[in-house]
Order: sequence, then structure tokens, then C-alpha cells
Amino acid sequence: MSAASRTLSGSDPLDAAADQVIAACDGDVRAAVRALIVAKGLLEAELRDTSAATAKRSARGRIGRSEPGT
Repeated sequence: MSAASRTLSGSDPLDAAADQVIAACDGDVRAAVRALIVAKGLLEAELRDTSAATAKRSARGRIGRSEPGT
């Protein structure tokens, strides 16, 4: 890691995170990008699953329940 990138990562948390991802991939930037794309896909799938489960629970709670005041 060069002195310039060490300085940048010290001042910006995003640079520090990027440096960590690249280091975890043994300095291979292409591998780091691929790993981030895979992680993004997994997080998106988890978000879809959570949203679907939440919507299902919410709908289940409304079905068969009368509105207040009726």
C-alpha cells in the first residue's frame, strides 16, 4: 500500500473499507469488485425475503379483523 492510499484511508472510512476489501482479496482489485457484487446480490435477496415476510405478516394481521369504531 502506498503512502498516499494510507493517508486517504486514514481520513475517509470508505477508503479504509475499500482497502480492507482489496486486502482480503490479496490485492486483486477485480476479485474485490466481484466479491462486492456477490455480497450485494446476497443482501438484495435477503431484503426481498424480509420484505415479503413482513408484507405477509402485515396482511395476515389485517385479514379478519374489523376496523376500530365499526
